[in-house]
Order: sequence, then structure tokens, then C-alpha cells
Amino acid sequence: METNLPEKSNNFGHKEGTDAKPASDTESLGEKINEEDEAKGKKIEEEHTHSEAVSDPHCDLHEVFEAVDEFLSTLSDKKDDDKENDTVSVDIPHELLEKFLDLVEAKVSKPEVESSFLVVVHRVSKLTKCLRELKPDESRRSLLINRMEGIHERAISFLEEEFQLLLEDSRIIDDSNVKGKQDQQVQVDLFESTGHHETDFPGYPDEVVASLNKVAKEMISGGYESECCQVYAVARSNAFEESLQKLGFENHSIDDVHKMQWEALEREIATWIEAFKQCTTVSFSGEKALADLVFSDHPSLASGLFSNITRGVLIQLLNFAEAVAMTKQRSAEKLFKFLDMYETLRDAVPAMEGLFENEWENELKTETTTARYRLGEAAILMFADLENSIKADTGKTPVPGGAVHPLTRYTMNYLKYACEYKGTLEQVFREQYRFERADSMSRPSHDITQSFDDQNESESHTPFSLQLMRVMELLDSSLETKAKLYKDVGLSNIFMMNNGRYILQKTKGPTEIHDLMGDTWSRKRSSNLRQYHKNYQRETWSKLLGCLSHEGLNVNGKVVRPVLKERFKSFNQMFDEIHKTQSTWVVSDEQLQSELRVSISAVVIPAYRSFLGRFSQYLHDGRQTEKYVKYQPEDIETSIDNLFDGNPTPRRRP
Repeated sequence: METNLPEKSNNFGHKEGTDAKPASDTESLGEKINEEDEAKGKKIEEEHTHSEAVSDPHCDLHEVFEAVDEFLSTLSDKKDDDKENDTVSVDIPHELLEKFLDLVEAKVSKPEVESSFLVVVHRVSKLTKCLRELKPDESRRSLLINRMEGIHERAISFLEEEFQLLLEDSRIIDDSNVKGKQDQQVQVDLFESTGHHETDFPGYPDEVVASLNKVAKEMISGGYESECCQVYAVARSNAFEESLQKLGFENHSIDDVHKMQWEALEREIATWIEAFKQCTTVSFSGEKALADLVFSDHPSLASGLFSNITRGVLIQLLNFAEAVAMTKQRSAEKLFKFLDMYETLRDAVPAMEGLFENEWENELKTETTTARYRLGEAAILMFADLENSIKADTGKTPVPGGAVHPLTRYTMNYLKYACEYKGTLEQVFREQYRFERADSMSRPSHDITQSFDDQNESESHTPFSLQLMRVMELLDSSLETKAKLYKDVGLSNIFMMNNGRYILQKTKGPTEIHDLMGDTWSRKRSSNLRQYHKNYQRETWSKLLGCLSHEGLNVNGKVVRPVLKERFKSFNQMFDEIHKTQSTWVVSDEQLQSELRVSISAVVIPAYRSFLGRFSQYLHDGRQTEKYVKYQPEDIETSIDNLFDGNPTPRRRP
């Protein structure tokens, strides 16, 4: 009897019926012969046991199975006894086998996927193999084998259809089966699972996986391995394709990708990232678990199927990545989507460790690394495009009020955002640097290899940090050129202070830019700001303070009133002009604005108060004093507090 395929077990959700009837008390062949021929009769009975079983009208499928199993057991014993010969000689119970095939054919004509059907198919398969191994005899055996093969082929054809249906239909769980059930998660396809457990496979219930395993085992043992594998591969490949489509990912050609507008391509990239992460971190591991269980008796077959199915999906995803890397849409602001793709590919390699055989794994790693490298190369060119943007900004119109230049805002915000990818950009630039050094490739002047070699910096400066420094140097040079567009030297210094403070604020504190540029760089920028401040005060307020000088006011110990009146008049006129002009200047940084006002007040107000207190008495009271003493110290302070806010109208204290 077969012990590995129990006849009564039912793992397919159907109860096996039975037409078994009690065996009749049919008279044995030994009772019909004479007493004196008893020995002969017993021999005849043994020879015709199987024929008796078939001729009995009450004999059922179970009894025939037992007889067939006994015959198979006899064949096995004889084969063991005669191991030297390739074929075995034994009498074939044709009547028994014909009856067996009649019953099997009836079952195959109305098949049901249940354990008993698989048992039947298994017996036919085994019996066919055994009969082929017997020594040739009459043509009746050939006819018997041909009939068995035909029945077996029909049975396998049915199993193939059921195998396909199980693979295609059982992934989708009808919502009506779970209505009203609380806290029950239903997996619709391989992309909707939230985690993997021992029995968590791409959308298939455990009982379906068990059924797939049994059908696959029978098809393969019956000689239909290729058909089984083809059905499985097509079904699972289609399942992956459907799931990718549900995520919104489409298999675009390189030309399609290159023709896309950036907005459309940006959406496709976001979808690709989601699909790639889902495949490499969740779906592939689930797919491997499924293949390992369905083909549990054939691990190499399971591994090959899994690799072929997932490799097709992975290559499709990698092709999109390479198409994006080759696109001409490489402006600087597109850098971050490319870095997102780079990170996705980088993180995928560890997630796929151990899923594939060594040969496949090495190939896929190589292809993934190649796609990642091309994205990294494109990212470097995009970052270099920032330099081109700075160089190309050669406008001759100064920013009104000496405010922060748009180029400064764009560059610093871009760098601040880029430095959020610090680790990735460090890796990208290092990989590119090593590649270029290894291959001795010549690069443009902005290339990181030349920057790294020419600057001869210490090892603490990475290729990316050196590139960042170069961008900063270009920006500083551009700002110095733009500052010269202002005719007023004081405003030129205000412009440099505004932009310098903006840059410093963007790098202040524990930011990635500060870490890359270093404390020395920050201290130097702060020193530059102080120098611009000094230059501004010297160019603007030193002339005003000259009006308050005591020199030339005393002649022979007497105050010369005309000179004094001219000093007051000059001071008023100059202060009005400064206020009118500089109140339109803009200092958006509140701290810098406060520092400027405080420093101006600290210089001007004490000097004016002292001058006024000492010399106002030499002016006649009344109209003459009002004519020349236009401002009180408090008015000067109020006016200074109105500077740099974009309001040209002077305001006095009430």
C-alpha cells in the first residue's frame, strides 16, 4: 500500500464520498474443486485472485486499489531480487488492470480536486512506469500502457488547469467572506501584506498553498515538470505585473522616459521608488517562501522559478532607473529625486541578501550597482550644474536696497537641502572619485577629482566637502562682483553684510553644512562680516561726524558763529540725506538690523549731544536756534531706529 498519499485525507476542502459496499460472500474457486485436487485448486486460486476481485460485481475502487498495490508490491520485490537485470519478468493481471483503468477513467471523466483523485493519478503514474520496466511480452501489454498513458495525460491536464486556477483565483479573497468580521486583515495581492510570518505568503491561504504543493508534486513525479513550472511562472509573473500596475508603475521604454515632461517623470519616479522598495523588502521574500513550499520536494526547482520570476521584475525596475539616469533633464533642482532613487537601489542590496543563488545574486547585484552608479554619476553632474548657475548669473541690475540676492537664497537653500543627503552625497562623490582615479579619466575643470588633487587638503576634507567649498567660493566671488554694481560704497557693504549674514545663518548651529565647512570657515565669515560693518560706518557716518568736529570753530579763543552755523547746517543736510537714502535700504535679518542701529547710535548720538550742548549757546535764541538746531538727540535716535526698514519718511518723537 502507498503510505505517502493517504486515500482518506482531504486537504482540498471537499469531503471524499465513497461508493463502497460490503463484499459479498462469493464462493471461492477452491470450494468448486474436488478434495483430491485441493492442492491444485489452491494454486489456481492464487493465480486468479486478481481476476476474481475484478469479476466480482460488488468490487469497489478501494478493493481494486488494494489489488493493484499488491501487484506493484510484487513487482518491487521481484525487481529487488533481480537487480542485475534492467527489466523484470512477471505475469501481468490484465483483467485487474483493465478494471482498474475502467474505474480510473470514470473518475477522470468527472474529476474533483481531492486527495483521492491525486491518489488515483499517482497510482496510474506509478503503474505506467512499472509496466514499462517489465520484459517485453505480448502486444496486450503495449495496449494497456497506451491506455494508461492516455488516461494519465487527461488526469494531468485536469491537474494543470486546477493548478492554474489555484494560482490565479485563490490570490483574490472575496470581500463577502469577511463582511462583519472585525480586525481581520485580508491580503488581496502580494503588495498589501504588512509583515511576514511562517504562513504569510503572497495572498494565498495556507490550505491553498498545501493544495498547490500536492498538485505540483504529482505533476512533477508524473513527468510533467515543464508544464507545471510554466503554469507557475506565468501565473506568478502575471501576479507581479498586476500588482505593479495597481501601484501605478508602468513598464516605460527608454524613449518614453526621455520624452516625459519633468512633472510626469517626477510622479513616475515616486511610484518606482514605492514599487522597488515593496518588491525588494517584502514581495521577493514572500515569493521565495511560496516557491519553497509549493516545490518543497524540489528545492533547486523552487530556487530557479523564484529567480526567473523575480529577476524579470527586477530587471524591469532597473531598466527604468537606467533610463532616468540617461535622461537629459539634469538641472540642479532635479538632483534630489535622483538621490532618492540612488538610495533606494543602495538599500535594496542588503535586503536581497540570501534570496537568490550565488550566480543570480552576483548578477543582480552587479546590475543593481551599475544602475546606482549611473544615477550617482548623473547626480554629480546635476550638482555641478549649481556651479554653472552661479557662473551664469551675470545680471547687471543690483538688488534694490542691498537686500539678500536671489542667487544667495537659491544657492544656500539648495545646499542646505542637499546636505540633508550628506551621507549619500559623500558616498556618491567618493565612488566617482575612486572610479576616476582608477581609470585615470580626464574630467572638466569643475570635476571633483581635480578639486581634490589640486587643493591638496587634509584627509578630513572629503571630496563632497571640497566640492561644497568650491561652490561657496564661487558664490562669494559672484557676490563681490554684484556688490560693485552699487554706486554707494556704504550700500555695497550693506549688500555684502546682508548676504554674508544670510549665508552664516544657514550654516549656523549643528547643521550639515557647518559640519562640512568647519569652524575655521565659520570664524572667517564672521570676521568678514565685522569688516564690512566697519567699512560701512567709515564710508557713511565718518563724514557726518566730521561736521561735529571742534576743529576750526575757535579763533583766538572765540567761537566763530558763521562757521558754527555752517557746521549745523551741513550736519542737518547730510543727516537728512543719509536718512532719506538708508531708510530705503533693507536689512531683513533682525539681529543684524539691531546691531547696525545700535552701533550707529553709539557713535553719532553721544557726539551730537556733546556738540549741541557745547555750542548751541552761541546761537541766538528763537528763530536762529530753530533754523540751525533741527534735531534734538532724541530725534536723531528715532531717525536711526527707522533706518533699514524700507520706509523713506523720517519720523520724529512726539
